[in-house]
Amino acid sequence: MSQSNQINAYAALEAGGTLQPYSYDVGELAADEVEIEVLHCGICHSDVSMIDNEWEISEYPLVGGHEVIGKVVATGSNVQNLEKGTVVGVGWHSGYCGHCHSCKNGDQNLCRDAQGTIVAHHGGFAEKLRADAASVVVIPEGIDLKSAGPLLCAGITVFNPLVQFDVKSTDKVAVIGIGGLGHIALQFLNAWGCEVTAFTSSESKRQEALELGAHKTLNSRDKEEIKSAYGSFDFILSTVNVKLDWNTYVNTLKAKGRLHFVGATLEPLDLGVFPLIGGQKSVSGSPVGSPATMESMLEFAKLHDIKPQIESYPMEQINEALDHMKSGKARYRVVLSNG
Repeated sequence: MSQSNQINAYAALEAGGTLQPYSYDVGELAADEVEIEVLHCGICHSDVSMIDNEWEISEYPLVGGHEVIGKVVATGSNVQNLEKGTVVGVGWHSGYCGHCHSCKNGDQNLCRDAQGTIVAHHGGFAEKLRADAASVVVIPEGIDLKSAGPLLCAGITVFNPLVQFDVKSTDKVAVIGIGGLGHIALQFLNAWGCEVTAFTSSESKRQEALELGAHKTLNSRDKEEIKSAYGSFDFILSTVNVKLDWNTYVNTLKAKGRLHFVGATLEPLDLGVFPLIGGQKSVSGSPVGSPATMESMLEFAKLHDIKPQIESYPMEQINEALDHMKSGKARYRVVLSNG
């Protein structure tokens, strides 16, 4: 445990740098904040993007980690909904403005002034973390804590669209990319009641996709296989961060179908308009969800025994864990643990 207001962490000191032991002073606990002892913290591709400054918003020293599971060890004077010892989680956001239209409407995840957990703020690659109480969610009893962290970023990212776009249990839904996000999406969609198809470029993942909840698989590199699915899907969820032939995927949508992006591909979308107009189809995207939606997701995951598949490392092996994740060999999420 750290002394007084010092927190021991692991930080990148420069873009792309190896993470180093790093201590920082957090000062006095703010009235609306809680301090959390970090038990487990997942590693997300967004952590790597921030460490490498891919989005050009990183500030150094940078302490990553935004899939945090921990225990409340201190509460600010205004905090009434959380007590010491409560097991909680923190995801991509560690605070909201609380007064904009989105916040007042329950869409805190869309707050323009939301505080990112690892954007100009130190995250969970540490022994402790501070966050605004409004951004903290209580973890239901019965959820496996070691594997729960990725639900707070990857999990909510793929769960939120099901709520926002009223995906129905009778819908035929496809998932592009069976990785850190996609493998959780298959589990959620199967439990949601949908007929689920997995698009994957990896033959080795076809059987895994079926075991995770897909009813069918399609090889995303086989144009004939994809053509066989033209006009099939009500909803397609893209979890990949690479450029694909998006027009081909639009063609696999039914009339009024939706191609939805949660994977942060950096390339512009090259889309023909006439298939969208003719089929009254939609293209959209969404970020993580609000705290209320995160709570619903956690209850849904508990009810249906949905768990991210993880590989675990001790916190002090953080650089080895990052290298393993970046190698693409992780199945499917990497989680760091303290103690």
